Amino acid sequence: MLRLAGVGKRYGRGALVLTDVNLEIAPGQVIGVVGANGSGKSTLLRIVGRLSRPSAGTVTGKPSVGYLPDRFPAASRMTALGYLRHLGRISNVSDVDKRAAELLERLKLAGGPGARLRELSKGNAQKVALAQALLPEPELLVLDEPWSGLDPAAHTVLAELLAEAKERGAGVVFAEHRDEFARAHATGVFELSDRTLKESGDEPKARLVLRNPGGRLITSTVPVNRSDAVLLQALQRGWSVVRVHTPAGK
Repeated sequence: MLRLAGVGKRYGRGALVLTDVNLEIAPGQVIGVVGANGSGKSTLLRIVGRLSRPSAGTVTGKPSVGYLPDRFPAASRMTALGYLRHLGRISNVSDVDKRAAELLERLKLAGGPGARLRELSKGNAQKVALAQALLPEPELLVLDEPWSGLDPAAHTVLAELLAEAKERGAGVVFAEHRDEFARAHATGVFELSDRTLKESGDEPKARLVLRNPGGRLITSTVPVNRSDAVLLQALQRGWSVVRVHTPAGK
């Protein structure tokens, strides 16, 4: 379906963000990409979704793509249904109103199809963003932090929707910072670290909850044997440690 070979990416004359990334996505495969904030997950997904060209290497295969960005631009006067209708017509989705309404109903959008995008909470805007990615039933779903902001009920529905996509032969690639969460939903998990991608083994992971100097909470999943170094680096940069979760006995 899609193959990345030796892919690298840099922006302008800056340092490499990705280097020598190799990944093959087959029909019916669900791939989870884990990594710390700033590791390049969003950049990788934009390349997989054909929204960004690599600076090196090749991307082969041209499946139809449904893409969920890491930030959904919801500041619009359009209603949820109006927005999905517009995108559906561009993608030649038949019975677009019916399909859109069904997705919004399953995801339990607050305010229903007539809710205006600019009035939605982050979690409800995420539901509309998911609906637009799923709407055309693409051959490849590329989802950047798809569970972000969703309520528990929507978590369950999203898992069902991904399983249905897999069953009809679609490929799925999603980014997620929680290793254990990615393993629960993916057929294969890869870790993005030091600008490259490698298959994630079963080595124990620590989940670090940090607060940056601006006050924002950042969650990062790292191998246990690297957690001390990551914490030291964070403290040296003026960050604070909120919580550290490690596997029992580690």
